[in-house]
Amino acid sequence: MSSMISTDLFTVMRERHSVKHFDPAHSLSAQEIRELLELAGSAPSAWNLQHWKFLAIADPAAKDKLLPVAYGQQQAAEASVVIAILGDLEANRNAEAVFDPAVNAGHMPEEVKAALIGQIEQAYAASPAYARDEAIRNASLAAMQLMLAAKARGLDSCPMGGFDAERFVQAFNVPARYIPVLLVAIGKAAAPARPSARFPAEQTIVWNGF
Repeated sequence: MSSMISTDLFTVMRERHSVKHFDPAHSLSAQEIRELLELAGSAPSAWNLQHWKFLAIADPAAKDKLLPVAYGQQQAAEASVVIAILGDLEANRNAEAVFDPAVNAGHMPEEVKAALIGQIEQAYAASPAYARDEAIRNASLAAMQLMLAAKARGLDSCPMGGFDAERFVQAFNVPARYIPVLLVAIGKAAAPARPSARFPAEQTIVWNGF
């Protein structure tokens, strides 16, 4: 990315805040968005199944369609891009594509691949809720990584859980395989994020059981 900004991880984590007002004149190229999503996609996932799909909403017409779905939140229209984080309800179908390169390179025996796929299919068959839970859990890891990547590149972001998921699916023709998890607005802040406090660590940590 041509405007790459380098800083240490702890600073990025401390300086990332949810921005509500973005500069609508700021744009990101398709390559810049692609690089951010490549970083987001390096997040960890169960069995490396990569339970996410990213829907990049950057065109003005697409943002206009998104705005009422996002209950009129202006960051949906003003951000340079809004990334819809979708969770993959059928991530078990990714297993062959995930493991085959390792097998072909000689890093994974065929019997290990078969055993892993057996574990995956057993887990997905055990409970109807499993696929949804895993889709949301793992896609959320990618969403957090996306926001940190954006901050490291000198951008700002805002995670948005307030939107009509059913209407989103209809408006953007989302296949049944995917579930909307989160919208992440990314761009340049037009106003600083509102200060927010965090509980002290002592209030959130429980040592060795309740």
